[in-house]
Amino acid sequence: MEISQLQDIVSQTRRDILRMVHKVNSGHPGGSLGCTEFLVALYNEVMNLKEEFEMNGIGEDLFFLSNGHISPVFYSVLARKGYFPAAELSTFRLLNSRLQGHPTIHDGLPGVRIASGSLGQGLSVAIGAAQAKKLNGDKNIVFTLHGDGELQEGQNWEAIMYASAKKVDNLIATVDHNGQQIDGSTNDVLHMGSLKAKFEAFDWDVLEIKEGNNLEAVIAGMKEAKSRTGKGKPVCVILDTIMGNGVDFMMHTHAWHGKAPNDDQLANGLAQNPATLGDY
Repeated sequence: MEISQLQDIVSQTRRDILRMVHKVNSGHPGGSLGCTEFLVALYNEVMNLKEEFEMNGIGEDLFFLSNGHISPVFYSVLARKGYFPAAELSTFRLLNSRLQGHPTIHDGLPGVRIASGSLGQGLSVAIGAAQAKKLNGDKNIVFTLHGDGELQEGQNWEAIMYASAKKVDNLIATVDHNGQQIDGSTNDVLHMGSLKAKFEAFDWDVLEIKEGNNLEAVIAGMKEAKSRTGKGKPVCVILDTIMGNGVDFMMHTHAWHGKAPNDDQLANGLAQNPATLGDY
């Protein structure tokens, strides 16, 4: 796709996120908005995907969303990619909807392979999937996304140690490095120092994307990450993003981690993001 086409999807995805969370006065817009460029790029330019969704994922790249609370952006990107009708976004967080606040699998939503949102577990699942691909002779790659605050969970570091020790080199773990979490900045809640140095100390190949809300930078960085797979080390991408990006009053603050906009705020946010593909 042309960058302009991808930017149209980004704008529409931001509208979807705002409208979904506003309707039910519940959800997580901040991290969703910050990761919009990443997920749009991943699903439209980076991953090798089949035309039809198959749960086993054989013969295609896989993605696991570990920080499942940013489900609004995940659902929007999947819908706009054609995994399910965009009209279904209007059921977000409603009773009996397939689009629960955290992704689930019991209702069979195309594009979702694991329940997530209990933080710290996604990398372990992704490692298992990556090892299964190796056993099956499948040359495709497993991608994950994690919040930076999520890395305060200890299970991550067991998985990080395991992946390098077992040379799981068909894995790319991306960290959404926005410096914010539910209770404040990550530095104030539990300062983690240099994530790059930590992953490197665990013998991962690490690259940084300093402009994580720039589509061209994200695409180039993720393609570079793909080129580093298959060389004996798992790959970590540290993606510098802005929480709430694209909606000026939500940016650079943890306040919108899990807070829905009111009517006036919704109108303001939508005005900053033109409808490009049609609202659901």
